[in-house]
Amino acid sequence: MDLADVVGRNLRRLRTQRGHSLSRLAAASGVSRAMLGQIELGRSVPSIGVLWKVARALDVPFAAFTVDAQAEAASVIRAANAKVLMSHDGAFASRALFPPHVHRRVEFYHLRLAAGGIEAAPAHPVGTIENLVVERGAIEVDVGEKRHRLAAGDAILFEADVPHSYRNGGSHEAVMYLVIVYSDLVNSK
Repeated sequence: MDLADVVGRNLRRLRTQRGHSLSRLAAASGVSRAMLGQIELGRSVPSIGVLWKVARALDVPFAAFTVDAQAEAASVIRAANAKVLMSHDGAFASRALFPPHVHRRVEFYHLRLAAGGIEAAPAHPVGTIENLVVERGAIEVDVGEKRHRLAAGDAILFEADVPHSYRNGGSHEAVMYLVIVYSDLVNSK
């Protein structure tokens, strides 16, 4: 299934479930009505930043936009078929390491952040926890007003209901794994 179609279908479903018009969601998210319409029609794959804004406005986890198909007893997520979301500047890549069609409280991601790259995330819903481990490279994680420096093998666990960011000040790409735990199930609202 094409990522643009999956994201568009889910955006329309989540928006209508919550009783939002395109105009109302545009006002709540800061994403233009035209852009939301293009996403819903599958004509545009939004950047990570745009999806975070919309997820926050709808009060849903980020992965709610990649839900597709029916759950199976076992799911293999092939690297060659993975849905990779990129930041607008291409410095940050996020690949879900879980089947996108299962209701969940926990999400698992493989992240890559280019040398010099910064990825800022808005506050997630209250009760959201992030657990990040650096596999390769070194990064700085800003949680609210506090900065944490992490090297390969280091991990951080933090309440992600405040703005936070990842920064790679090094000269090599950083590779990380991220587990996000939400207080509510995806699509349970």
